[in-house]
Amino acid sequence: MAIRDDFEVVAGQVRSAVQRFALGLLIIAAFGIMLVGKADTVLVEHVRVVALDLATPMLEAIARPVGVANRAIADLQEFASLREENARLREENARLLAWQTAARRLENENEGLRGLARFREGPEASFITARLVGDSVSAYVRGALLNVGRRAGAAHGQAVVTGEGLAGRIAEVGENSARVLFVTDVNSRLPVLIERTRERAIVAGDNSPQLRLTLLQSVAGVQRGDRIITSGHGGSFPVGIPIGEVVETGEGSVRVRPFADFSRLEFVRVVDYGVPGLVSNPGSAAPATTQPGVSSTGQRVR
Repeated sequence: MAIRDDFEVVAGQVRSAVQRFALGLLIIAAFGIMLVGKADTVLVEHVRVVALDLATPMLEAIARPVGVANRAIADLQEFASLREENARLREENARLLAWQTAARRLENENEGLRGLARFREGPEASFITARLVGDSVSAYVRGALLNVGRRAGAAHGQAVVTGEGLAGRIAEVGENSARVLFVTDVNSRLPVLIERTRERAIVAGDNSPQLRLTLLQSVAGVQRGDRIITSGHGGSFPVGIPIGEVVETGEGSVRVRPFADFSRLEFVRVVDYGVPGLVSNPGSAAPATTQPGVSSTGQRVR
């Protein structure tokens, strides 16, 4: 019994000494391994390779069930996402079918009304694809230079559009180049319609990313999200070219975000709508005007 007690006391003392000098022993062991590695790199490399050979099968055996579990979890997540996407597509398909039914009904009604009114379609629009070769954006100007001119069919006043909507109009045209004035320019004024209410207004640029809607009869009737389109008045553009949507309505102020993204413009279309009077003929003499900016018919020249 006494021997056992002595053994336990000695073991406790040894354990206490090891714990006390553990950090020092580890540092000494690390330096020893480093010295062995410097002295005999071939031996260390051989030991490392053998350790890797022994550990690789175990790691592979552990990785296989982990990989199977990960694939199973990924399959379950993909299945859940597919179910959600399928439900969303079903709802979208139902909405599209409802819109298709309404569109067919409106198309039939439109054809009937056209027949009663003896409506004639106007000439189809033609366009020229142009590249922006120069940027005229500054503190006072919002515009760009195009690589098409009179030789390609461009003319003063033609609309410049993107895939989203109206970007501006041709302000100056040469033989092989033209300058487009963006709708955001402070000199740009366009007669427009609020598509939902059919109320007329003027959209004006102020050299900012957004447009101002002015000369409204009632600002209270304008709502956020209302689409703004050209009205066809003033001899500038035909009816229905999309310009932007209302994003802010305040006390006597309405702001419109253009559909065209001017920060990413690279290619545009210069459109000739083929309607007499919309675009001035560059080869003909300008009509006499009673005052600057006003034609002899009383229409404002833009």
